[in-house]
Amino acid sequence: MRYSIGELARRTGLTVKAVRFYSDRGLVLPAERNSAGHRLYDGTALARLDLIRTLRELGLDLATIRRVVDGEATVADVAARHVEALSAQIRLLRLRRAVLTVVAERGSTPEETSLMNQLAQLSDTERRRLVDDFLRDALGDRPELAGIARTLTPELPDHPESAQFEAWIELAELTQDAEFRGVLRRLADDHPGGLRRDLTAEVRTAVDAGVAPDSPEAAEIVDGLGRDPGRLRAWLAAARDPRRARYLELLAIVNGWAAPESLAPTLDWLAEAVS
Repeated sequence: MRYSIGELARRTGLTVKAVRFYSDRGLVLPAERNSAGHRLYDGTALARLDLIRTLRELGLDLATIRRVVDGEATVADVAARHVEALSAQIRLLRLRRAVLTVVAERGSTPEETSLMNQLAQLSDTERRRLVDDFLRDALGDRPELAGIARTLTPELPDHPESAQFEAWIELAELTQDAEFRGVLRRLADDHPGGLRRDLTAEVRTAVDAGVAPDSPEAAEIVDGLGRDPGRLRAWLAAARDPRRARYLELLAIVNGWAAPESLAPTLDWLAEAVS
């Protein structure tokens, strides 16, 4: 069976102009010409046009399509390569969306926007180096804190959600905050327990039981901690810094962990009890 350009267009849903374009480019060849010199096409041409239309709708370029219809590459091979390319594009779009979302929510300055964009586009190696530098400066190279450093390390997945990108940007900004680094350093240095939650665990029972922080019972609990009051107050000042809690919240989002339990009630109780 033979088809004119108009008939091919109707059967494939393409325009006559598009069919002529593909024919002129040699992607679809006429089987013969009629007595008036008009091109006529067969079923093979119809099938090729259907394939061409599908591949074009999927975003493939003409050079790639030519390789497929000429049998130089399979649809599966081409699709696999384009999946990789699209994945990279999607990641970039998510990154841009995350930056713009944070900028819009904060009303960021041009300087802040530039910094966030730079932090968002770091490679895996660069992100790791940034975090390692932050934790080394905040915690030092103390072997006893190695496990804590691991629990404070963000690991952005290969295919992060937008929320994880947004959390990473804010977390990365926090790592550049010299005051926040100092807060973590004090937490590590001013308390024998480092950043562990053992101290808060010791007083949580009293908080849950409704013991008043200014009661004699509370005073006994504080005395039983065996901590120097001055150092304890300094540790609490750092532990109650909102940036510490925010870092842990962002860390959980980036790593896909459950939201951390708030220590604010326990820390507030203890701060009042030692005041």
